[in-house]
This record gives sequence, C-alpha cells and structure tokens, in this order.
Amino acid sequence: MEQTKQKLLIVEDDQGLQRQLKWSYEDFEVFCASNRAEALALLRAEEPDVVTLDLGLPPDPDGVTEGFAVLEEILLVKPDTKVIVASGHNAKESAMRAISAGAWDFYQKPVDIDELHLIVKRAFHVRDLELQNQKAQAPKADGERLFGTLITASPEMLKAARTIERVANTNASVMLLGASGTGKELLARGLHDASDRKGKPFVAINCGAIPENLLESELFGHEKGAFTGAIKTTEGKIEMANGGTLFLDEVGDIPLPLQVKLLRFIQERVIERIGGRKAIPVDVRIVCATHRDLNQMIADKAFRDDLYYRLAEVPVHIPRLAERQGDAVLLAKHFLSRFAREMNPSIKGFAASALTAIDQWDWPGNVRELENRVKRAVIMAEGKFITVDDLQFDLVEEDDRVLNLKAAREAADRRAIGRAIARTEGNISNAAKLLGISRPTLYDLLKQYEIHV
Repeated sequence: MEQTKQKLLIVEDDQGLQRQLKWSYEDFEVFCASNRAEALALLRAEEPDVVTLDLGLPPDPDGVTEGFAVLEEILLVKPDTKVIVASGHNAKESAMRAISAGAWDFYQKPVDIDELHLIVKRAFHVRDLELQNQKAQAPKADGERLFGTLITASPEMLKAARTIERVANTNASVMLLGASGTGKELLARGLHDASDRKGKPFVAINCGAIPENLLESELFGHEKGAFTGAIKTTEGKIEMANGGTLFLDEVGDIPLPLQVKLLRFIQERVIERIGGRKAIPVDVRIVCATHRDLNQMIADKAFRDDLYYRLAEVPVHIPRLAERQGDAVLLAKHFLSRFAREMNPSIKGFAASALTAIDQWDWPGNVRELENRVKRAVIMAEGKFITVDDLQFDLVEEDDRVLNLKAAREAADRRAIGRAIARTEGNISNAAKLLGISRPTLYDLLKQYEIHV
C-alpha cells in the first residue's frame, strides 16, 4: 500500500518559482496558490500541515501588507499550521514581525531551494512529533502508557530517553544528572514502567528534603523502642520498594556516614532496621538523581567514589529546557490543554506572541517553571488566548536577567546553533551554512560551548 504523502502548500505569485519549488518537493503532495483567496481555499480543502508563504503577494507585490494579512488568516483558520515566511523586503524587520505574528520560521530571499527544503522537512518533522505526542496523551483502551509520558522533539532528550529504555529491563543502577525541574522523577517512573518490575512498588524519596537525623530511619526503617518516639516498628523506603524500584532523588545530599551504610546495602542486598539485629534481604532496583556535581564532591571528599560507581553504572545527562529546542512550546501546549480542561475551559490556546516569548525564554526553573507559569496563566487569563502578560515574565527579578553582554551573546549563540542543528538534523555543513559561518568556526563554537551533536 502506497504511503500517503505529507501535504505542503506553496503561496507564491511568481509562476516560474512556483513550478521550480513544486518540482523540488516531489516527496510531498504539493499545492500552489498565487493569492489570498486561492491560499485560504486550499488550506480549508486540503488542510496542509506546512505552508511556505511569500509576503510579497498581489495586490501588494512590492510590499508585505498582503502577505501578513494572509499569515494572520492562515493561523486563524488552522492555528497548528507551520508557516514558513519568505521575503526580501526589509528582511530583518519582516522576520521579527513574522515570528511575533506566529510564523514558524522565516527565510530571506533570494530562495536557495536546498536550504528551504531542509527547513520544510524540519517543519514536517516537528509537526509529526506534535501529532504523536497528542496521540500519546489520549487515553488508550488497554491502559498502556507511553514511556515516561515523555513529550519532546529534542534530539538530546530523545537520546536520554533511548538510553533509559535500553537499560530498563536490566538491574543496572541508573544515575540521572541534571538541573532541578528537568523531569528526572518522570524519567525514573518511566524507567520503572518500562521494566519487568512495573507491577511492583515504585518508591521515591527526596534525600535533600529530610533532616539528616531522620534520613537513616526513612531509608532503613526502625524497630519499636529504637529511639525516643519510636512507638512502633516501621519499614523504611528501601524495604517498601522490595521487588520494585527505589528512586533516590538528590542523592548528593546524603551525609557521609549514611553513605557507608547505603554502600553496604548495595553490595550485600540486605538491611538492618535501626535498633534491629535481623538481616532483611531486599531485592530492589536503584535509580538516583542529583543536580549537584558529584565529581567535584568526590574531589572535595564530600561524596564516596565507591558509592558513586555503584549508583552510576549508567549515568544519563538530562538537558535543561533551554537546551531542548522547540520543547518549551510543545510542553506549554500540553500543560495548557490539561489545565484549561480542569480549571478554565474557555481558554482556547496561546496568542502567537506568547508562543514566541515561551520559545525565547531561558527557563531557569526548567519544566517545573514552565508548568507553573502556564497553570497560573490559565487561572488568571481574562481572554480566550493566553498572552505574554498572562505569563508574567516581567515579574522576574532584575538580578535574574542576563545583564552581561558576553553572557547575552553566548545565550544567543547557543539558541541559534541549537536551532540550526535541529533544522539540518545534525548536518554540520548545512548548519554552518544556515548560520552564515564556516564549518571550522561552527566546530570551534560547539567545542567552546560544549554542545554535543
């Protein structure tokens, strides 16, 4: 059975360029329009996922007025359309205006067909991922869950997820390394659900949230009368997780004396409750996480190296949200759908300018910050669409903003490089071309900023 081709709409009044583009896009089902009426008619009839739009359309072929009017109407009719805008007229100004109006990307004329083809392919790829994530979030008849309910279009995050999936059915200890709010517990739960232990307990404990004098009891349990206030025998988290998975969050906060006892348990797979004399065998898979630099802690004698190697048989780096190109918008739409359904059904989506702001924000609090901002915006919004003001980016303390020019340039470089690599699917030569720099220069920047492709 022949596979259905993806639908692409080209809005271009130059008939020669129209034919050239149509010929070059033979792997798509291509529709062409020369003006607003034709474009909107084809949009409604064929529902293409991606549109390339020349801003210079009649009756304003030398300007951009008509083009922007068409862009607005396309997004009103089909808001999820990936619109790639092209113009040679005041390119920088037009680009900023187009992206603010909701365009997915901007391309400066004259047209390089190969380069534009890469952008179109990436747009289709991102749209496919959005559709897959929408399907994954829909309830399934058999109750099956997608791995970790992970929502991402980021190659870095997908790499981390694939690593976790590969080791899920082993007993290897997994160490999740990443900043707070990046979704480490979500991935730990996903690992558990993808393993042969999924029918057994998943027990999580935040080692940094429990006072040192109580942490040992929380982990190992205690016998009645072991200390003042121990009025009954209590199982610890390790024992409660027997047969399943124990998730030790913020493992870097475990004090050194307790690290020794934890290491002994990992080696011998038996525990003794506080005040007890009986060895209790426990079969548990350990997954841990931390935002701290454990290598530096080992150098400072604050964390045992033998414990680290026991816990980090498979270390997995979880990227910050700002490093996951396109994910902020995907996740924001997911959170809005969930919160609007629960709290404010009148909310229909994000304004185009809000999506642009979400994509450009650095997200110092990562996914947790994004979730909280969207939740608050859904509750407080007065219109049908979430605006930039509803997201309250202006409430961030001035000290949290990037005031140093060097840091600002680095942040801008990182975003541009990340997007170029994403659009070219990791092709360094094409990414360098998109960025307007040489390949050696791009390699130098990748090394300088420690960006792994």
